[in-house]
Amino acid sequence: MTTVRWAGAAVATAALVLGPGRPLAAPPVPPSGYTIGPEDLLDVTVWNNTGISRTVPVRPDGKISLPLLDDVQAAGLTPKQLKDDLTRRLAKYISAPEVSVIIREIHSLRVAVLGEVNKPGRYDLKSRASVLDAIALAGGFNPFARRSKMVIVRVEGSTVTRIPCDYNKVVSADGQQESFFLRPGDTLIVP
Repeated sequence: MTTVRWAGAAVATAALVLGPGRPLAAPPVPPSGYTIGPEDLLDVTVWNNTGISRTVPVRPDGKISLPLLDDVQAAGLTPKQLKDDLTRRLAKYISAPEVSVIIREIHSLRVAVLGEVNKPGRYDLKSRASVLDAIALAGGFNPFARRSKMVIVRVEGSTVTRIPCDYNKVVSADGQQESFFLRPGDTLIVP
């Protein structure tokens, strides 16, 4: 039990010391910040129009439903891009609509950590996270973990990519391998 605690503490310390590092498998970050994803909860407000203003969830297909507009693509857009799109669409029905889009809750940044960790499961993230962050969330390695054989499974469309990740190289002082950043939907497997 003491070994497990020390391993967890070592992972947390390494994550703090190394910081985010330079991204090797980092997602592209749009210039204006956060990109809306499935399962996020949005406040869409149209000034002086309570009939259209509402809190809406982003469906798994990436769309939101609003009166007059029906289904509108939201996932993959920044809040500003969605605001501009809604303003353009509502202009057909309302003179000079003033629209605001506020992200109320973020639920689209989820990763799974499976295998030889103390708390395998799915974890909600609030921002970009590295492999070290995911291991820390999962309570560190258990004594049977093969740290040099970790794999990130990434699904993009119909393509499944397996990215090998060696923990020992990630935390090494010579920096042979930079820190891997996870993308929403990634699965980290620790054999």
